[in-house]
Amino acid sequence: MYKIVCVYYLLHRLMRLKEDNKTANRSLSHKFSAIGLLIAVGIVFGDIGTSPLYVMKAIVGVNAGYSEDYIIGAVSCIIWTLTLQTTVKYVLIALRADNKGEGGILALYSLLKRSCPRWLYIVAALGAGTLIADGVITPAITVTSAIEGIRSFDPSVPTMPIIICIILVVFVVQQFGTGKIGRYFGPFMLVWFLMLGAIGAVNIGLYAGVMNAFNPIYAIRLLVDYPDWFLILGAVFLCTTGAEALYSDLGHCGRMNISISWIFVKAMLILTYLGQGAWLIANKGNDLANVNPFYAVVPHALIVPAVVMATGAAIIASQALISGSFTIFSEAIGLNFWPRLRIKYPSTLKGQLYIPAVNVALCAGCLLTVALFQSSERMEAAYGLAITVTMLMTTVLLVFYLNMRNTPKLLTLLFVVVFTAIEGCFFVANAHKFSHGGWYTLLIGGVVFMVIMIWHSAELIRNRFIEYKRVSDYYPIITDIKDDVAIPKYASNLIYVSHSGRSSMVESKVLYSIINKRPKRADHYWLLHLEITNDPDQLEYDFDTLIPETLFRVNLKIGFRIRPQLSVYLRQIVEDRVRAGKLDLVSTYPSLRRHGVPGDFHFVIIHRIFSPESTCSWKDRTVMRLRDIVRHLGIPDTVAFGLDTSYVTVENVPLIITTHHPRRIRPSADG
Repeated sequence: MYKIVCVYYLLHRLMRLKEDNKTANRSLSHKFSAIGLLIAVGIVFGDIGTSPLYVMKAIVGVNAGYSEDYIIGAVSCIIWTLTLQTTVKYVLIALRADNKGEGGILALYSLLKRSCPRWLYIVAALGAGTLIADGVITPAITVTSAIEGIRSFDPSVPTMPIIICIILVVFVVQQFGTGKIGRYFGPFMLVWFLMLGAIGAVNIGLYAGVMNAFNPIYAIRLLVDYPDWFLILGAVFLCTTGAEALYSDLGHCGRMNISISWIFVKAMLILTYLGQGAWLIANKGNDLANVNPFYAVVPHALIVPAVVMATGAAIIASQALISGSFTIFSEAIGLNFWPRLRIKYPSTLKGQLYIPAVNVALCAGCLLTVALFQSSERMEAAYGLAITVTMLMTTVLLVFYLNMRNTPKLLTLLFVVVFTAIEGCFFVANAHKFSHGGWYTLLIGGVVFMVIMIWHSAELIRNRFIEYKRVSDYYPIITDIKDDVAIPKYASNLIYVSHSGRSSMVESKVLYSIINKRPKRADHYWLLHLEITNDPDQLEYDFDTLIPETLFRVNLKIGFRIRPQLSVYLRQIVEDRVRAGKLDLVSTYPSLRRHGVPGDFHFVIIHRIFSPESTCSWKDRTVMRLRDIVRHLGIPDTVAFGLDTSYVTVENVPLIITTHHPRRIRPSADG
């Protein structure tokens, strides 16, 4: 144990030395290097690296009176699942399907949405919803499995209070970010995997025949001969549940670092499964009720250090999934899949974001999971069904990606057949878990999916019925309003947030607000358009002068992972224009201009409220009414756009959706 501590200390010091240069650190994780590999081990493989805590226990739970062939066949299933599902699909194929370096199901959809069928958003929404469900149950099952190891040392220790305290601490520290504690992840997880491999290798000698598990014939024979094959696959599937998280973390570490480090991680995982399998065969016939093979292979004197290591690994795995959930919601907001939420950035490191509402919801979900299921054994029954759906949805999107990359049709067909068959079998295998707890994760995933569908469908409807007009037709009247001193000046700089993607067009309600509702005189009028781009970290703008010294349009191009801060960005743009001598920002009030005081800025947000006067189909009416309920999950536009609310006016206007013309009133015969 002393040597392990020394290794950990040396690795940690190496990480500290490399992280002293903060600028270099931002790109360090993406470069193929020893440090990049170490960072990948710490960030990417937490979920899949904690699977040995419960996989073999679940397999034994399917058949307590197991035989040698049963265990060898089960371990063979694990080895080939890790090879086909994790290595081939995710490491060799999915990691290449990156969107400007970012991975995950929503990043993949964002890459495809412009060139593929429109209905793919349903696939992405379903995959994202079930992935969030996985983010709820994974911290609960990993922490519970780790802490239950204490019973191997002292069965009288109450584990539930410890589990709840650890989960609460994990979620409380999210608000501070992981920039400071993240440097510990790589060295810790490296020691964790070395421990897994070492303990597994030592126990293989208990039954050397377990090495036959590398022969896929044993896996096939088990699935063919065993009548309850689907129960076995349901347990085996737990070994690869972290594969989707692996893909989602592509943006944090880079493809090469993940791919190369996976070779080491996979070897250590296979060793630990072989060791547990050998121990189970050597102890065949003994009463193994309530015995976790993971802790059973650990020497009794090392149980406490093993529990500590397992708990640390569980916390790191939980941290990775929680951070991944923040990223998913951030991407969903950028794709108009979710109401805007308050996003905070605890540090300047890329990918470091914190969403308070999501953190609270995930924490409540984890605590509810622990309260409902009480033990890791019961959680295993609920685990796997939701993430199988995510994997199937990712497969569908990858098919379109392969077509987009002009992959030979035969290879694409082979990909479809192989992975649809594998994941279809896993889905059938996990479907039996529905009544044993699978309903819980599907319920969570279903709620998230429904919110995404309602919000996105409502946005499509709203955009379809927003009326746009050509701005150039109103140049003369806007110019005259600016020069009409009889109209009280509303602001020196009047800014409207426009949804029009074309600089020549603007919403009719914006023109109505300037001209009709209450004529608004200003020195400068600004049309600010926010464009969410596929490049996750893009932050650029285009500037158009529509009326010299009067009307300007700014098109902000913001990556889907960046929180909009329109007040900040506009100030920076104005500073650029003033510095270039292309804009006079000094107030036109004589008293203020004499002293060089700059003019004020005032934002106007047009808030369209679904009108009961709408004459639309029952489907559109239902979606829009549900949207009015769902929007309470988010924050106001003023907060979402990062506007100073003391300089913002929100104008509520009716959104009237008319899909059929009402009868027109006409004069009576006597009239």
